[in-house]
Amino acid sequence: MAIDTHTTTNVPHTAALENDRLSGRAKLVLFVLCAAQFMVALDFSVLNVALPALGKDLGLSRSALQWAVTAFALPSGGFLLLFGRIADLYGRKKLFLTGLAVFGAASLLATLAWDPASFLTGRALQGLGAAVIVPTGMSLLTTTFPEGPLRDRALGISGTLLSLGFTIGMVLGGVMTDTLGWRSTMGLLAVAAAIVLFLAPGLLPESRTPQRPRLDVPGAVTVTGGLLALIYALSTAAQRGFGGVDVWGTLVAGLALLAAFVVVESRSSAPLVSLPMLRRRTVAWGNVGGLVTFSMMSTVVFVLTLYLQETLGLSSFRTGLVFGVQGVASVFAGTYAPKVIGRFGARRTLVASLLGQGLFTAALLAVGSGSGALVATVAVSVASMFHLGAIISYGVTVTSGVPDSEQGLATGLVTTTQQVGLTIGIPLLGVLATTRASLFDGVRTVLAIDVAIVVAAALLVAIGLGRRKA
Repeated sequence: MAIDTHTTTNVPHTAALENDRLSGRAKLVLFVLCAAQFMVALDFSVLNVALPALGKDLGLSRSALQWAVTAFALPSGGFLLLFGRIADLYGRKKLFLTGLAVFGAASLLATLAWDPASFLTGRALQGLGAAVIVPTGMSLLTTTFPEGPLRDRALGISGTLLSLGFTIGMVLGGVMTDTLGWRSTMGLLAVAAAIVLFLAPGLLPESRTPQRPRLDVPGAVTVTGGLLALIYALSTAAQRGFGGVDVWGTLVAGLALLAAFVVVESRSSAPLVSLPMLRRRTVAWGNVGGLVTFSMMSTVVFVLTLYLQETLGLSSFRTGLVFGVQGVASVFAGTYAPKVIGRFGARRTLVASLLGQGLFTAALLAVGSGSGALVATVAVSVASMFHLGAIISYGVTVTSGVPDSEQGLATGLVTTTQQVGLTIGIPLLGVLATTRASLFDGVRTVLAIDVAIVVAAALLVAIGLGRRKA
């Protein structure tokens, strides 16, 4: 999704200004946009601690639990670029409101689910709504608030609330599951979507690109189909192995579609992804770092949730507290990360953050089958501090040295990398923990692979960003 800063809106940028400060109306607009992003972040985490209870209630096996997460993540990552471009063409506000309506209705369906199929359908539709809300919400924010201190302040508030959304979701999910049952976590999202949908129409300005860009239908079809097929194939292979015809068929189809996407984008006059932009080493290697940090940390959270509840026997509430500490540590790291980047540079900070994430993920291997909650809390909290450092530094790395006219493309790649990273981690690795005879052994195997990938990525990013241009 390309965020085009040259847009037309019903309300000019100056409406956000009031003596170089946010006006009262601008604050309300910011509240609505941040509330929607907060709601999506909440959805990524609020269900995690409820997974064991959900599985018992709906009859989902341990190996099938990852689909509660993957069913949401697949469409939210796969359709992100497509909906971002549709919003550019037909109006961001219209699509934003549509996404909210879909997300709210899907949350209600997941709340009332009567079997695994109905629940997973609700989760998939939630992901579809999120794929609309994320890019349109970010575009509305950047086109409503002018470039400079006001936009920086708005983006800072939005980023902080995203971190808090994940933290609050883990704690709130534990409390609500213990007191009201897992269904209340989905009901909360339905209520939140209804409130934002009620407030948004009268506050948000319409926004679209004046050039009316052509929709890159071949690019949208190939990238969306390729991501969906590839992730389905790898998820199924982790459960049943590579012996099935459906696994090989969808794997080959996914790779072929992604290869076709590259060819289509190289010839398109209005591509979804700018291939020349990807040739910049800061953009390419920065996004590699971002993809790894998101995918591997989401995997850690997934397997650690199962370990704490099913191996150590912690309640949903106590599990939520563990991740609450993790979230507080992340917010703390987010406060100081910009200062570290300012002193040492974004590239060094990215490499060091990836190494730190890998090192403290390795510390989780010290947990035992009968105890280890304290070790897990400390290790995952410190790993998350480095994880947030990697998130911020990869965003700065990707957008540094890019001309103002191409900042929208670079920012769109940052958002896409985040969503794809959250999509692929759990189906690729998390399922290995749930299909082992011993959950504890499976968790340790996943953590060891996770560490190896993060450390290898840190070394590759260091080499890639360290190369001098020819």
